[in-house]
This record gives sequence, structure tokens and C-alpha cells, in this order.
Amino acid sequence: MSERLFGTNGVRGVINQDLTAQFSLDLGKAIGTFMQGNIAIGNDPRTSADMVKSAVAAGIMSTGANVIDIGMVPTPVVQFYVKAGFISGGVMITASHNPPEFNGIKCIDADGTEMPREKEEKIEQIYFQKAFANQPWDQVGALYPRSGAIDAYLASVVSLVDVESIKNAKLKVVLDCANGASTASSPRLLQELGVKAITLNGNPMGTFPGHPSEPTEDHLKDLLAMVRETGADLGIAHDGDADRTIFVDNRGRYLYGDKSLAVVASQMVKEHDGGTVVTPVSSSNCVEEVVKAAGGEVVYTKVGAPIVSRKMIEIGAIFGGEENGGLIFPQHQYCRDGAMTAAKMLEIIAKQGPLADLVDQLPQYSQDKRKIVCPNELKNKVLGYLVNQYSNEKINTIDGVKICYADGWTLVRPSGTEPLFRIYSEARTEIEAKERSDECEKVLSEAMRKYL
Repeated sequence: MSERLFGTNGVRGVINQDLTAQFSLDLGKAIGTFMQGNIAIGNDPRTSADMVKSAVAAGIMSTGANVIDIGMVPTPVVQFYVKAGFISGGVMITASHNPPEFNGIKCIDADGTEMPREKEEKIEQIYFQKAFANQPWDQVGALYPRSGAIDAYLASVVSLVDVESIKNAKLKVVLDCANGASTASSPRLLQELGVKAITLNGNPMGTFPGHPSEPTEDHLKDLLAMVRETGADLGIAHDGDADRTIFVDNRGRYLYGDKSLAVVASQMVKEHDGGTVVTPVSSSNCVEEVVKAAGGEVVYTKVGAPIVSRKMIEIGAIFGGEENGGLIFPQHQYCRDGAMTAAKMLEIIAKQGPLADLVDQLPQYSQDKRKIVCPNELKNKVLGYLVNQYSNEKINTIDGVKICYADGWTLVRPSGTEPLFRIYSEARTEIEAKERSDECEKVLSEAMRKYL
């Protein structure tokens, strides 16, 4: 492990290579030393979940803190439990969409949001200094298993949508749980909403035998086919820990997350007669267009759900989210929430008609995504060169360099974990988006030749 443990979504690694029992124990000690009090812990169904959770819990208890084990649940259930229970914080054992040989340890702040970087740094400092608050035998913490966390969570979700409208619409849905944590919650949610559900990969299995847990179009071929074959109104797919939701419309089309973000953002602004929506600089222009058309405004942030959440809290935003299917509903909680996203989309369809029609009304853009290798020590110089080369265009430097055009943009972001840049381009057509990426990649290559 490097001097920085936490990435954008916790500590992740391959089991018994990067993420060992000893490492998990020591990180648990650091977490317990920092948080103290009562700490909730949950996990997704990965094969290594019990190993990692037991080690982290033992470390936490060694510092005198108590562990409240709420079992195999989605990440947003742990976050809701922490927020609602007024406890010190939480830990989720998950590697989200990563392959099954991975697992991870994700910290949750006392308000239920993902832990901010400055607090993660304090945990890292305790870990590297081995400054653990080891307690004598009669002052160690205890483990308290708790059931019912999903009940309270689903009750909150259901309370925030028009259940009668959803029931009266008599919708048919195909739900793909990806053999992940949503198997414990989303089938129940659809039942409570009166939706007829056909479930795929609905049993929790840590090897993800149905398909990899990242809900990409390639991984959801069974869902796409089943929606078409059954004439379903909607396809719903979660990632491994169910904090994200991707949709398939009633024509069997896979919808990228920016489409669902735009549909829901427009509806939230209309319901609030205006308001601010927060989203990262990587989101499609179509989101800003529909939000403004509905009478709202958009505030952009760096990429990352914790950054979006905290900006939402800071400015009192009515809604937020990322283009990966992670939507944030502040009335429920300030974190990405797969079940809340699914429930809200069902309400929108029940009241406004087929999702395919709503998507076809959105402004149409195409995107091109790629990456280019660049040594870490050159990244800042290369970005500076890029700004100079595009000085005649509108430039946004919130996160990397975003070159803004009248009908789209190109975003160049340095990876925080690898020696490379990610290039995203958006335009009205696929060809234009690709041409913008080609041109930008050429400029980046020129810069690297100059500085190497």
C-alpha cells in the first residue's frame, strides 16, 4: 500500500495481495481510533466479505468502539442507518463495480455522507504511525448484530414517491440485481410499489456469475433482451453495492447515465419550481439544457460523489448526481442511492408516460471517451500547455482542463491513481466528438514530446 490509502471511493485491492487480513485489522484500528463511539458496518456479498469485515470489526473493537453489524446490505443502507441513528460513523465493505477478486473498505461520516478527504487523511496518519488507541481487556468494544436496517431505509424511499400513481400504472419491470447487495432490497421495493417484476441475477453471490458487477451495456445483454421479449416498461440494473442505477427503456435501449440524470433533474426542478442541480464537469450539456428549460440552474464540481454531495449541502441544492447512474436526492439522504433512483424513475414514468418518449425529447449529444498515457511528473506541465493551446476557447479548470464549445466540450482529467489522462469529448454527432478527442490527443502528445 502507498502513503495514500483511500481513493475516490474507499480503499480497494485484490484480496490477500493488496487487501490482506492484517491490513484490514490495522485499518480497522485506525478507523476505531478516529471515530470512537458506535460504528455501523455492512457489506456486499463478495466472497471475501466475512474475512474483511471480521478483521475490520476486530480492529475497531480493540480501540474501545462498538460495532453495529447490519449485515449484507447496499451501501446507501449503511449511510441511511448512520444518518438516522445519530452514531459516530460507518464502514461499508465493498468494491462496488470492481471484479470479484477485489474488495474494499469505505468510511462513512456521522451525517451519512461519504467521508471527506481531510478526515480520511487523519485515519491514514493514524494507520501509518500505528498510533492506535488500544484499550485494556475490560474496555474493548462489543459487536452488536442488528436487523431491520433495510426496513427503515425502504420506508424512507417509499415515503418520497407517489405510490398510488405507480400502482395504478400497472408497470412491468425487469430488474437485474447483478448478484449484488440490491438482492436484499430492490425486489422488496418493487413489491411495495405494486410493480410486476421479473428478476435477473437475484441471488447474492460473491463471484458475480450472471455478469460483472459494472452495469455497462456489454454486461447487460440479458437485461436488454428480456425487456424486449417481455414488453416491459422499464429495465433496472444496479452495480454491486447498489448505490447506482442504470436503466433500459421500453424499447430495449440501454440508457447512459447522463440520460437518466437529465430526465430526473428536469422533473426535480419542476417539482421545486426552480432550484439548483449539482453535477460534475464530466456531465453532458443535455443536463444543463433541460434544467435551465425547467427554470433551474446547474453548479459544476470536480468528479466524485462526495464532492457533489458536499456542494449540495453547502448551497442547498434540490438534486444532484453523476453521469454514471449515481443520483442524489437530498430529501432522502446526501449520497448516491440506487433504490431511490429506481423509485423516482418509476413515478416519473407512471405520471408522464414511456421512458423512451421522455429520452427522445432530450437534447441529443454524442460522447467519445479514451485515455492517453502520461508520466505523473509531466501532468501539470502538459495541462498548462493545453490551456495555452486553447486560449481562444472558453476554459474551465475545476477538474483538469475542460474546453467549452458552443455545442459541446472536451475534458482532459489526470488520473489520480495511474500515469494517464482521461479524455472525454461531447458534440452533436459521434464523428464530431471523435474529431475533438483526436485533436486534443494530438495536442497532448505534442506537449509530452516537448517536456520529455
